[in-house]
Amino acid sequence: MAGGTAGRRRWSTDEILDAAAQLLRSSDAESFSVRKLAAALGTDSSSLYRHFRSKTELLRAVADRILVSAMNGYSPEGDWKQRITAVALRVREAFGQQPQLAAVWGRYVSSGTGSRLVMEEVLQALRASGLPDEEIPVRYHRLAVLLAALIASEAGVSTLTPEEHEQGMELFRVAVLGADPERFPALAHFARDVRPLGADRRAAFEELLAAHLAHIETAIDPS
Repeated sequence: MAGGTAGRRRWSTDEILDAAAQLLRSSDAESFSVRKLAAALGTDSSSLYRHFRSKTELLRAVADRILVSAMNGYSPEGDWKQRITAVALRVREAFGQQPQLAAVWGRYVSSGTGSRLVMEEVLQALRASGLPDEEIPVRYHRLAVLLAALIASEAGVSTLTPEEHEQGMELFRVAVLGADPERFPALAHFARDVRPLGADRRAAFEELLAAHLAHIETAIDPS
């Protein structure tokens, strides 16, 4: 008698990553599991572990493909600040379409092609700025931390259900508009102008990035 797995399809690495990305669109990284992915593919977990040693490795690979897509068609244009801004906005946009993976990118180190493409362009842009080589790694690291934090924060808001979003807005209104002016005088004063975390995020992203790049610029030797 033939074994039960004799006719089972062999899935390629790219097909597994495609299926994982699709599954993540309707769940999140915490609830995602190799077992669920295997069930979606009609196979067993052991066959997937031949491609990826762990759930973390699989998630890193899916997140790295987001970076590859972000850099697809990119060509450097403008000065060093324009180049870094263009890359940052591309990465933000790419993870905006798959927000469940933004936290994965920020949490785990990726060594895939997408990560290398982003790192190479940002490092090249920093070198073009005139910064001395010895300062570039630290400046790159601070920039990477800022971008990962901003993108992961934005993704966290965008994955809320409409009901969760409305509940959060109501809690925000109660906390701000209902603040005791004697105990929280500044909050009461600005209550009608303070905006919730999810508002106007693109402008906030670009402003914070521009401020950080301006800070880097102050360290460049004018000569």
